[in-house]
Amino acid sequence: MQKRLLFTLFSLVCWTFAQAQIQTPEQFLGYKPGDRFTPHHRMVDYFEHVAANNPNVKLIQYGETNEKRPLIMAILSSPENMANLEQIRTDNLKRAGLMEGTPSTAIPINWMSFNVHGNESVGMEAAISAFHTLANPTNAKSQEWLKNQVIIIDPAINPDGRDRYAMWYNQKMNTILQPDLQSVEHNEPWPGGRANHYLFDLNRDWAWQVQVESQARLKVYQQWMPQLHLDFHEQGINNPFYMAPAAEPLHEQLTAWQHEFQDIFGRNTAKYFDDMGRFYFTKERFDLLYPSYGDSYPMFNGAIGMTIEQGGGGQAGRGGFNAVGDTVTLSYRIEGHYTAAMSAAEVTSQNASKLLEQFAKFYKENSTNPKGKYKSFVIKGESNPAQIAKLLELLDKNGIRYGKAGSKSGLRGFEYQSGKSAAFSTTDKDIVISAYQPKSVLAQVFFEPNPQLNDSITYDITSWALPYAYNLKAYALESRLDPAGAYEKVSFAENIPGKTPVAYIAKWEGTRDAAFLAALLREGIRVKYPEFPFKTEGKSFPAGTLLITKGGNEYVADFDKKVTEIANQFGISLETTMTGYMEEGKDFGSPNIRIIQAPKVALVGGAGTSSLNYGELWHFFEKDLNYPLSNLELDNMARYDLSKYDVIILPSMWGGGLNKAAQDKVMEWVRAGGKVIAIDGAVNLFANKEGFSLKTFDTDEEKKSAEKTADTLARKERLEPYQEGERLAISGGAAGAIYQVDMDETHPLGYGTQGKFYTLKNNSSKFAYLIDGVNAGKISSNDSYRTGYIGYKIKSTMGGSLAIGSERQGRGEIVYFVDNPIFRGFWESGKLVLSNAIFLVGQ
Repeated sequence: MQKRLLFTLFSLVCWTFAQAQIQTPEQFLGYKPGDRFTPHHRMVDYFEHVAANNPNVKLIQYGETNEKRPLIMAILSSPENMANLEQIRTDNLKRAGLMEGTPSTAIPINWMSFNVHGNESVGMEAAISAFHTLANPTNAKSQEWLKNQVIIIDPAINPDGRDRYAMWYNQKMNTILQPDLQSVEHNEPWPGGRANHYLFDLNRDWAWQVQVESQARLKVYQQWMPQLHLDFHEQGINNPFYMAPAAEPLHEQLTAWQHEFQDIFGRNTAKYFDDMGRFYFTKERFDLLYPSYGDSYPMFNGAIGMTIEQGGGGQAGRGGFNAVGDTVTLSYRIEGHYTAAMSAAEVTSQNASKLLEQFAKFYKENSTNPKGKYKSFVIKGESNPAQIAKLLELLDKNGIRYGKAGSKSGLRGFEYQSGKSAAFSTTDKDIVISAYQPKSVLAQVFFEPNPQLNDSITYDITSWALPYAYNLKAYALESRLDPAGAYEKVSFAENIPGKTPVAYIAKWEGTRDAAFLAALLREGIRVKYPEFPFKTEGKSFPAGTLLITKGGNEYVADFDKKVTEIANQFGISLETTMTGYMEEGKDFGSPNIRIIQAPKVALVGGAGTSSLNYGELWHFFEKDLNYPLSNLELDNMARYDLSKYDVIILPSMWGGGLNKAAQDKVMEWVRAGGKVIAIDGAVNLFANKEGFSLKTFDTDEEKKSAEKTADTLARKERLEPYQEGERLAISGGAAGAIYQVDMDETHPLGYGTQGKFYTLKNNSSKFAYLIDGVNAGKISSNDSYRTGYIGYKIKSTMGGSLAIGSERQGRGEIVYFVDNPIFRGFWESGKLVLSNAIFLVGQ
């Protein structure tokens, strides 16, 4: 009793002191919220000020961005809860079955994330205002709410993008408010502030955790596992305000309570908006299917995930005219997000007990009686080991458990590779992921072969099954299959230099092998590859295997030491041979043993190119390969000295792309020996053009037939109801349709693929097989379709089409990727095929 009294007196003293010390945002920053955009570092200063003067606020730096800005979050609650914070956190993990024990506290966790998109710029401003209200000890209402919850505020998920936008806007804005949307401050230049440093959309990276911001944030998220997560966004200036409940398609794994609480929140927030005379909408546009959003990912982890969308966005700036002539100001937008944040705190407090009860129920029921069709997933041990290692890394990041399958026969399941049911057996080398575990729902969603699509009008891709993304031989079972024990990852034994062999031999299987090659080339070490399989000293190796020969590297100081150290750095187990005379295949002196010249690579970006695809490629070179890259502007291509480069990569683009002068210059460079890699929309620069083999149709008859079919459909559709327009429009497109691509393993583009690749199609592009070129990757028939949405107008035409190919132009080459091979950086198997194009093709 005495201790409790002392604690209460101490809390009262601290509370009184905090009341006198905490400044308002206006007092601290020197301007009213909404008058201008706050730089990220000043927001950090304010959060530090509040935390320093309020003992009931804990501020942590959980990471750092690529541009060295701190990633921070504030944790706040009542004095009693803050004194018991660690117990509350661990109790929450116990509710989920992620820790042993029984919870002794009953405090839910309410997590609010702002500014995942940098130019949805009201987010951080609203976070500052909401933080002040919630941390202000004189606000009786917020202090009462905090007795029933712990609130975590992440004020800027994407500081680099936010400052890119805010710094640009503060330089361009007029002193007198100018709402004319044609004025320069309302029109961001390429690439805009939406994405992070590497131009990734962080709101599509929650599950995959490709980016440093996501990796750092999700590590902390897994330590707390909140009951509620609000993700604050902005939408176009002509849309008022969106809030949950979400729109269809809604994933079938979502619970009745998750739907119910979204409605509770929506109705509570609507009450305040109605009082203010503000407009809003619910149950439209923003769905809950794709698992890597800031609302869906928490949902699949047992929380209530909700997207909040204020109308305005980067175009609105400090204030801009909407379509009806109203000025949408920054202060008005702050009010919208602020109100939603307060509403969330209120309904969390009112529903604290049920939030905890339903959270525990979610984990208990799903771990003992999984809802999905498939209860277990098996990854075969004979799959590409490099890709297995990358998959397990992802599962570990997400807390998904797995084990060894053990020896079992007579099993039957959905075979991902064939897309059909098949019989199979398992061994100790196979991996099993059972849905009977705490992360049951997330595991099922990651591996589900065919997500149930209630509505074809969706906001994002419709398929993502990891065995396709990693190109693994795998099965999904409708029955329970428990692990036979812990799966022991293959341990790496370091290479130790000895007598110099004729050649070191390294496998070519995945991204780490490409990074190993890149490191060797940067050290000036000569590397080769064989065009044919070979056998030496009783061991067989496929075409494309890396050869680091003694011959040709005589002048490399400490050759053996360097090669083995670099291999050890990447976990590459080297084989050796003491002879260049092959038992089978070509000898190492054969003309069919190709030297890999270290390419000088340029990546084209700028207005007219896809900033997202550009960013994926930029990140791949810098973070996956650690290989130098020159970044060129599309508009200046006609003026560059292209002789400095061996490879030019054209990311997806639209419109005219390269102007005629630039196209002529690029083609002159190609014919002189250069290599262009054209991706997605960039292939249209060469399609159906004189002098190129890339054609939409194989024959004139095929073209006329397609045009006749399209005309017949158009005549029929013109009589359809007006409101069917959007649905009819998407019937000619694709949203994450997965196709099996048959790869030619005799060509460098097919090396390491084991003859198959799975492409993720997000466009309607279809091209005939090349006549004067190499059809290295083919969608052989319509039976190659595996899963995901593709419109009926084009689905039947995809069979017998090109996916990946190349054609010679003079002494150079053009490589075509009809689809993006490294979509969002998580389509892991495509990185190997892209590496083939960069390093091996044309050598």
